[in-house]
Amino acid sequence: MGSDKFWPCDIETLLQWILEEEKHGQIFGIQKELFFVPRETDPFRMRRYGQLLETPLGVAAGPHTQLSQNIISAWLTGARYIELKTVQVLDEIEVTKPCIDMTDEGYNCEWSQELKLEQSFHEYLNAWIVLHILKDRFGWGSTGERGFIFNMSVGYSMEGILSPTVQRFLDKMQHCPVEKAEKIERLARIYPRVKTLDIADGITDNITISTMHGCPPDEVEKIGRYFIEERRLNTTIKLNPTLLGPEAVRAILNRDLGFETQVPDLAFEHDLKYPDGISLIKSLLESAQKSGVAFNIKLTNTLETSNQEQNLPKNEQMVYMSGRALHPISINVAARLQEEFKGALDISFSAGVDCFNVADVLACNLKPVTVCSDILKPGGYGRLFQYLEEARTAVQAAGATSLEEYIEARSGKAKGLAQAGLRNLQAYVKSVAKAEAYQKPSFPYDNIKTARELKTYDCVHAPCMTTCPATQNIPAYMYYTARGEYAQAFRVIMETNPFPNVQGMVCDHQCETKCTRINY
Repeated sequence: MGSDKFWPCDIETLLQWILEEEKHGQIFGIQKELFFVPRETDPFRMRRYGQLLETPLGVAAGPHTQLSQNIISAWLTGARYIELKTVQVLDEIEVTKPCIDMTDEGYNCEWSQELKLEQSFHEYLNAWIVLHILKDRFGWGSTGERGFIFNMSVGYSMEGILSPTVQRFLDKMQHCPVEKAEKIERLARIYPRVKTLDIADGITDNITISTMHGCPPDEVEKIGRYFIEERRLNTTIKLNPTLLGPEAVRAILNRDLGFETQVPDLAFEHDLKYPDGISLIKSLLESAQKSGVAFNIKLTNTLETSNQEQNLPKNEQMVYMSGRALHPISINVAARLQEEFKGALDISFSAGVDCFNVADVLACNLKPVTVCSDILKPGGYGRLFQYLEEARTAVQAAGATSLEEYIEARSGKAKGLAQAGLRNLQAYVKSVAKAEAYQKPSFPYDNIKTARELKTYDCVHAPCMTTCPATQNIPAYMYYTARGEYAQAFRVIMETNPFPNVQGMVCDHQCETKCTRINY
């Protein structure tokens, strides 16, 4: 069994795992203090496709939305718009490893799902059923409404989408009563109430279309029309940051933000151009209106860049940038599109969102907001808890009781939600490229790796301890200090440092250069 492969577990094992960990105040290692408990008075609730979203927060399609336990972890910590990992006809690809570098801004060379299509379907169905069980067990949410949405994502070409295996996947995602009933029967021995729960036969009625960098405009439109007109699915098209054009992208990334990342001409040559993007949006909006489904935009995909200084295999010529460096670029794309459509576009957003900017993004009427890069850093899904705290604080500080009121309150005198969101977006786009948080120099660290070898069964060690000349047990004394147990903290210091006052006077704080907190 290769350590770099995903190995799904059956649904009984999954539920037993959850119920056993729950006895100890955690699930999948996430402490219950980080669980999001929905309330009907939460000021950030919203509706999408006629369904309730208990939060405007979700997880973007990525490596963290493939396995059922990942999806459940995201839901536990507050994600309610679950963008499932993109699937495609080629489901036995070999992914270059390592495929993700999240030292600062993110880079990846991964592709679509790392599971076979049938496995992906069962992972999504397992998560779908278990979330209903957990809602019932915890007594969370409103009666009669799920409060969360599964959004499937499919790529990358019309030919692949029409293949028998992808068609079978799509059919099952929309209607799978037989598979659902079989799993419920198996789970009834563990959780008898599962038979009484109202679990829909369809996992989703909506889709995000992810096209390859370089997919021709007519191909993108053809795919969009297929899902809108033939599948009758609420449809989202994910657009690329290259819509801004080479001059604007490079000016923001290299001049304004100070990143040395190179975006080659090829990235712009083979991607959708701005005029084509506008035509595509107008055409699919018209098609969706006639078909009686929703059509919206997702901003943005990753940015194609040259593989130069990234910590990824050199056999990959191109890698794809995400995270904080992408945020100002994608906000500029959003502003340009909304100005074109007078604020009327329905745009969901995922590009460098974190707990510090989530309230600003929501104020721009960009929602739901989904996250990937930030939760691939230490803290993982637990980082989402602070997003919702910050969003709640911002809405309440504006004297609002809903996102709509919040957006209008932040805009001042703008009339109507669309104009209020546009006004906020126009203000935000002016500040974001100059904000220190997105400047490359604001993260001066290299990495926290040390010379110590991490072995299979000896792979956890605090890098600050290795770096400290006195090998102080820094995590231990910080732990006791945080608890107010100062005598015990002092004893920990004395174990390796009999002269703490003298050594403290000459200490040059090498531990700070190898601190896991730099990743936060």
